[in-house]
Amino acid sequence: MIERYSTEEMGKIWSDENRFAKWLDVELAVCKAWAQDGAIPAQDLEEIEKKAGFDVGRIAEIEAVTQHDVIAFVSSVAERIGPSGRFVHLGLTSSDVIDTAASLLMSEALEVIIGAAEALRGSVARKAWRYRLTPTAGRSHGIHAEPTTFGLKLLGFVSEIDRDIARLRQTQDEIRVCKLSGAVGTYANCPPHIEAKVAGYLALKPDPVSSQVVQRDRHARVMEALALYGCGLERMAVEIRHLQRTEVMEALEPFGKGQKGSSAMPHKKNPILSERVSGMARLLRAYASAALEDVALWHERDISHSSVERVIWPDAFHVAHYMTNTAKRVIDGLVVDEARMKKNLEMTRGLLFSGRVLLALVESGFSREDAYAVVQECAMRCWEGVTNGDSGPSLRDALASHPRLAPFMEGGGARLDELFDINFYFRHVDDIFSRFKISVND
Repeated sequence: MIERYSTEEMGKIWSDENRFAKWLDVELAVCKAWAQDGAIPAQDLEEIEKKAGFDVGRIAEIEAVTQHDVIAFVSSVAERIGPSGRFVHLGLTSSDVIDTAASLLMSEALEVIIGAAEALRGSVARKAWRYRLTPTAGRSHGIHAEPTTFGLKLLGFVSEIDRDIARLRQTQDEIRVCKLSGAVGTYANCPPHIEAKVAGYLALKPDPVSSQVVQRDRHARVMEALALYGCGLERMAVEIRHLQRTEVMEALEPFGKGQKGSSAMPHKKNPILSERVSGMARLLRAYASAALEDVALWHERDISHSSVERVIWPDAFHVAHYMTNTAKRVIDGLVVDEARMKKNLEMTRGLLFSGRVLLALVESGFSREDAYAVVQECAMRCWEGVTNGDSGPSLRDALASHPRLAPFMEGGGARLDELFDINFYFRHVDDIFSRFKISVND
């Protein structure tokens, strides 16, 4: 299926080319710091900065022999530089380069995810504002509960995306660490002040203490933040999937000209995009689980995490980015049927107002137990008519004929009628919306 989503932006970040470019950024920053410290002559630093580069193909050739990617990378860079290349990787171990560069890669990828999430947030917020006073049935356990508005339903997703963005920002800050402490974290061959200088060059913070690696709880937190963000996207997707059911049909995914829903049933319009978001959320949760398994390494480091990270890091970011753009496509093209919402509200003949009637009876002097018994008795009569499809009473009519509610029928039942005014439930909606920054003109 042809998608309106390109992997180019995220693909560039996790490409070999960009990964090696980040490694080179680290190596050059280290050379600069050593030169300022007097360990690398100025003319050699000049040669390094002028000639440093790499060829992905050449790195692959060397790695085929060495079976070590960082050695292959350093050898390839040194070949280009010449004699001054001997200073590249001075005082470092492989994880110094890999983990510091990983901080740069993850931060870059998170920036893309955050930007996409902000765009999605804008789309959902505009839809929420547009339908902020559109009545719809609130549901709990899948059953009609009390009236709400479709916009308020969407505003809940806006709020969750806001929290996701805040978590992603916090996670981005936590992952931006530089680690040059050497093979077991003692700074034996590269002193802390060199690390501090390099961190400054790369806009990172020195990791306060590390072993041979940056501890993997930082990376696990990134995966957890992505997984939790995915859960929020899935919650929105599941809502739309339910609203598109034939029995509900209140909101539908966009369905393009020429699109087909089933090879066997030409009538089908399936919520395939939302289902795709739900499925990919499972992947993100699985990636987070794998990242948690990477936290407990042997002693100062083993390599059991490495193969996992080569898969889950790029995949998780690709999946999260794809999910975000897919969700935005759904929201931007969402078909909202306000007439169907009204019809569904009226389907249960006023049952959604039972809670307000209960409170009114309590306020009028009924005990809560008696009030509940009266309203439930009338509600069950109403339910029987709804489920049997007959012309049974509405909740209002069942209440009006109940002998214990004669006082409510004074004045032709006007007092009872007030309790079935749907606008009662929406009087605070604007106050809720005022808590959020929403640009309706974007």
